[in-house]
Amino acid sequence: MTGITFPNATTERCHDAYEALLRRCNALPPVVAAVAYPCEQTALTGAVEAAEARLISPILVGPAQLIRQVAKLAKLNIDSYPIEDVPDPKAAAAKAVELIRAAQAAVLMKGSLHTDELLSAVVSSASGLRTARRISHAFVMSIPTYPKPLIITDAAINIAPTLEENRDICQNAIDLAQCLGRAQPKVAILSAVETVTTKIPSTIDAAALCKMADRGQITGALLDGPLAMDNAISPEAAKTKGISSLVAGDADILVAPDLEAGNILAKLLTFLANADAAGIVLGARVPIILTSRADSVRVRMASCAVAMLMSHAQSAGQTGATHELS
Repeated sequence: MTGITFPNATTERCHDAYEALLRRCNALPPVVAAVAYPCEQTALTGAVEAAEARLISPILVGPAQLIRQVAKLAKLNIDSYPIEDVPDPKAAAAKAVELIRAAQAAVLMKGSLHTDELLSAVVSSASGLRTARRISHAFVMSIPTYPKPLIITDAAINIAPTLEENRDICQNAIDLAQCLGRAQPKVAILSAVETVTTKIPSTIDAAALCKMADRGQITGALLDGPLAMDNAISPEAAKTKGISSLVAGDADILVAPDLEAGNILAKLLTFLANADAAGIVLGARVPIILTSRADSVRVRMASCAVAMLMSHAQSAGQTGATHELS
């Protein structure tokens, strides 16, 4: 291959944050991915397309006969990919995690099973992939009107995170941003206002997180908050409100106050601003590719690219995302 490209990039896109990710991937070997239960056409096609793009080398985990039937219907050639034959989604999730623990795979990829079925195997205290870090989710957004990738967290796992959980959510996102090439990412802790008030608890958490960064409890980034959304991403809005900050107006990471806010924000950008959202789960032993059946080919490829870059960075010891089991 001459290199990886993303399909279906819109002509209206004045900035494509994913292209830089793919350029970084072109020079790296694919990573072995345990694909849990790819028993639906979209899920199996996503794994095969990522393999053809040399992002992953898949091990297909699920009922072998069913996987081959799906491949035949989708007109996919999977003869070169190993299949771990297990009977159902629960067994597929457990086997995929087992492959990771045995160092036979470096990345975990969700197939057509439910997210909670996969994560149940991941968080198992006896046989899962837990670390000392809280597991969290991040979207790596490519937004036509924003000049770089924008990470939004957490929009899928932690419903109402505590201060301590938000510390891990921040650190997970920082490690991710560093893997994507941001040596010192800028983290905006979001709320509805820029001032600290007991009437809005998220402003107190934001201020505490910034002080935790000052004390070395969060490392590798610049933090500021509370910041309203406009001040986090718009230099003009920050200037108008008199906010003097290295983060305001130039954020790499947006930390939402809770899952509802993060999920709404990511989907608003996707459906009203023509953004793409590559999803990944962080804080486990390995990156976990979390895609949706509604994702485009472009987004599925970007999710695999992000996981690939993280996996190589972890192998090289360039991120703090790997920890001993707690």
